[in-house]
Amino acid sequence: MSSDEPSFNENNNEEISVKKSTFNGLVIGIIVLVGVAAFFAGSYTSSLNSEQISTDDLDKAIAKLELKLLQNQLPTNQPTEPVRISADDDPFFGNPDAPITIVEFSDFQCPFCARFHTQTLPAIFDEYIEQGKVKLVFRDFPIQSIHPNALPASVAAECANEQGNFKDMHDVLFEKQNEWNRVETVDALSLFSQYASDMQLDQESFDSCLTSGKYIEEIKKDLDDGRDYGVSGTPGFFIGNDQIGYVELKGAQPFDSFKKIIDAQLDA
Repeated sequence: MSSDEPSFNENNNEEISVKKSTFNGLVIGIIVLVGVAAFFAGSYTSSLNSEQISTDDLDKAIAKLELKLLQNQLPTNQPTEPVRISADDDPFFGNPDAPITIVEFSDFQCPFCARFHTQTLPAIFDEYIEQGKVKLVFRDFPIQSIHPNALPASVAAECANEQGNFKDMHDVLFEKQNEWNRVETVDALSLFSQYASDMQLDQESFDSCLTSGKYIEEIKKDLDDGRDYGVSGTPGFFIGNDQIGYVELKGAQPFDSFKKIIDAQLDA
């Protein structure tokens, strides 16, 4: 297991979810025995049984219960209040007014982060970001102890963002990670400069920005915030908004793990 992802395993989505068949029995049992159907829809009574509950109502009840179980896993000093996760003023993809936000803490040199951005993010874009339902905020979490080129890569992305090309630089850094992740930092900087040239950015401005260290404090703030939220490896995600709180996902989770949470939150 990589130290990038200390708490992630290939099956950890199973740790935060229960099969729908199990939830069906659980939800119906709660409705019958405790009478919490009113909590879900406000119109049921405790005498209802499974035949009286429509499939749509049951699915919504399951989604809401799953969401609450997931939210309860996120530690907070004030359990009765929504968890607050700051998006800061970092670059983002999507509609700024999207109802759901994914705040990602990521390391450009992390192979699991690259896997997420090449395998999972395109599906999130297609189903949610391009539909205006979700925006994704990218916050830097370079783990310098094992990824010495991660911090310069974060700076390169910030410098490209100055010229409105964050996404292009973000994409190429992950797509060409194997090209720059094992070379000396000075050579990595040369490659980042070449990527900027390929994007037809203003070369002099980009190179000056890259070598000036002007974004070090901004990146450090992302790191400090991530640590305050309990991030210890990359990638790390917080999904939600200030009203309903945020659900934490750790690691390069498959698309279905994001879909389960986002759909439940959109229906909440």
